[in-house]
Amino acid sequence: MRFGYREACLDHDTGKRHPETADRLRAVKRGLAREHGVVYESGRLATETEALAVHEQEYVESLEAFCADGGGTWDADTVAVEATWEAALASAGLSLWAADAALDGADGRETPFALGRPPGHHAEADNAMGFCFFNNAAVAAAVALDRPDVDSVAVFDWDVHHGNGTQDIFYDDDRVLYASIHERGLFPGTGNLKETGRGEGVGTTLNVPYPSGCGDAAYLAAVDEAVAPVTRAHDPDLLLVSAGFDAHQKDPISRQRVSTEGYGLLTSRLRALADDCDAALAFVLEGGYGLEALSESIWKVNSVFDGYEPAPGDDDPGDRARSVLDDVRDAHGL
Repeated sequence: MRFGYREACLDHDTGKRHPETADRLRAVKRGLAREHGVVYESGRLATETEALAVHEQEYVESLEAFCADGGGTWDADTVAVEATWEAALASAGLSLWAADAALDGADGRETPFALGRPPGHHAEADNAMGFCFFNNAAVAAAVALDRPDVDSVAVFDWDVHHGNGTQDIFYDDDRVLYASIHERGLFPGTGNLKETGRGEGVGTTLNVPYPSGCGDAAYLAAVDEAVAPVTRAHDPDLLLVSAGFDAHQKDPISRQRVSTEGYGLLTSRLRALADDCDAALAFVLEGGYGLEALSESIWKVNSVFDGYEPAPGDDDPGDRARSVLDDVRDAHGL
């Protein structure tokens, strides 16, 4: 794969006790160092105009001023320093790079993966929250829609938390499908399976709010039986994966049971889905707070594009997951 990485993303200092630290990116780079041929691209900073594709001007100006004044605590979970402004623009810019690279033909071993931080999927049009300032995937999706070769985009979010910001930004936009598998009851408490879109966007939001304890089989069943058919019907030109790895069984802040091999299997499914839709494919980093689990999982994603075939596991998602998935299928007429 080609990885987007920019040193400015390390300068967003959240403090020693915060789970979202620069050590996440350092761990990922250490894990990928064992691979030959890993390529890093520096991307560019997103412009304020590009951020305004999904964020309100008053919010962007307030965030810039907040950082210029030295930052501080935006909310209980979301902190900033002066360097956060450039880091946030860099993280959004890496997502823009990933989308453009994919749309320009980068695939197979060249498939782009934006390793940016701060993450983005909780950032709303007018507010930062959940460690996120700019909604990186949403910025990339919105800007991609300005290209003449893009009519529609799908964002698939496998982070353990629901991407409330991404959903809200595109909730009434029929050009963008947002699909999420997340753990029910976790922050931010959104992502009910009955949330399916509004107005022209009805049917273009798909949520699979699984109970805790779900593992590989449940996640793969959600892709096979819900995410894939809805995505095929949407027929996107670009498939963006909001790739958080905090559903990993060794992540400290969730209770899901996805394995490292499971992320390899999910990657294989998404690669096949993109091929089925003739869609460009790009990955954007979201969460993942166990450093070893994060590093190993991204290494596994890269390995799939390098020819590795993950071993299939248990095919039974379990009764609790099956019940949720049946309700999701009913909500979308599947």
